Amino acid sequence: VGIAQGAYESALRYAQERQQFGKPISEFQAIQFKLANMATQIDAARLLMYRAAWLKDQGKKTTKESSMAKLFASEISVNVCEEAIQVHGGYGYTKDYPPEKYWRDSKLCTIGEGTSEIQRMIIAREILRQA
Repeated sequence: VGIAQGAYESALRYAQERQQFGKPISEFQAIQFKLANMATQIDAARLLMYRAAWLKDQGKKTTKESSMAKLFASEISVNVCEEAIQVHGGYGYTKDYPPEKYWRDSKLCTIGEGTSEIQRMIIAREILRQA
């Protein structure tokens, strides 16, 4: 979630600073929609993580919830980073701006500590076990 948050903040800052047609690109609806989607995804991922942590604090089994949080957070991180690159335009791919590094780091999150496919297998196993 931290990687996604960093990419979002970079995109937001850039959108407020970058001028196009005499106004900040943050005033364009397409950019606003991207920023809104990014913020919503980050908040949802953070809430899934908080829920899994709360359940763990309660002494409950969190296999399914932890896998859901990891799967969702890692995948939205990639998505948010890709959107941040889009907001930055061509600069988003250069090492002069943060989104390219955030994107590279986010891709690792879908692989490390159990790939997205492994997380889906764990979630499905737990769902079927509870059914």
